[in-house]
Amino acid sequence: MPTPLRIATINTNGVRAAYRKGMGDWLDNRGVDILAIQEVRASTEDLENLLGSEWDILHDPATAKGRAGVALASRNKATIHRVELGATDFDSAGRWLEADYEVGDSIVTVVSTYVHSGEVDTVKQVEKYKFLDAMSQRLPEIAAHSQYAVVLGDLNVGHTQLDIKNWKGNVKRAGFLPQERAYFDRFLGPLGQTVTCADGSTGSGLGWVDVGRQQAGEVEGPYTWWSWRGKAFDTDTGWRIDYQLATAAMAATVTGYSVDRAAAYDQRWSDHTPVVVDYAL
Repeated sequence: MPTPLRIATINTNGVRAAYRKGMGDWLDNRGVDILAIQEVRASTEDLENLLGSEWDILHDPATAKGRAGVALASRNKATIHRVELGATDFDSAGRWLEADYEVGDSIVTVVSTYVHSGEVDTVKQVEKYKFLDAMSQRLPEIAAHSQYAVVLGDLNVGHTQLDIKNWKGNVKRAGFLPQERAYFDRFLGPLGQTVTCADGSTGSGLGWVDVGRQQAGEVEGPYTWWSWRGKAFDTDTGWRIDYQLATAAMAATVTGYSVDRAAAYDQRWSDHTPVVVDYAL
């Protein structure tokens, strides 16, 4: 019989604030086996106190205190974890955490990652491209390491026009630049095949699967982030920037996909919403 595995990802925008607003109630009632968190902005002790002793917690804080931070919380202890990404002089602390878990007779590799938001014509955008370059190198290595792997998190790029409500107004802004989207064209292109990218370049597909798009189909959204300002949430003027990217073998085991959008603006506990996927290995 297949082993069910529920994996969720959420950018908490500060886990302590999220818990004050109701994250704990969501987690207690969601049946999650592995939870990826981005923008932790807290200590490992804070995470342990908030989530409780029933969770095994891995946490990679950012170099700058109170910034970024990624974590993995699981019902079963990871067999090993890694935080290295890119060249030795590249600071990826607080943005990349991967771990191996035993699920039935298989090893599943899970990554919690928080890609830079970027800003056009600034050093922030340079750092974002460095990170996406490092991801481009690491993704094939992960796929070679484990046929069952999933990269979760706030990837801060809307891949296509379906992923941003107001895409026309954002074509020259970080998060929807053609050069950024080209990375996703390569990540998600058929393995080993040449793909033509959003910026006109060509590259070799890495064969990963966007589980959200696979499950939702060619529809607008479903969005996972809305600005706190104005009526963005009420009018569903959002971005789909929180992903579960899976290897082909992992994607083939998906049995359910959910974007846990709050029922109302005042019930939100983050500007992002959880993305929950059920797998059966």
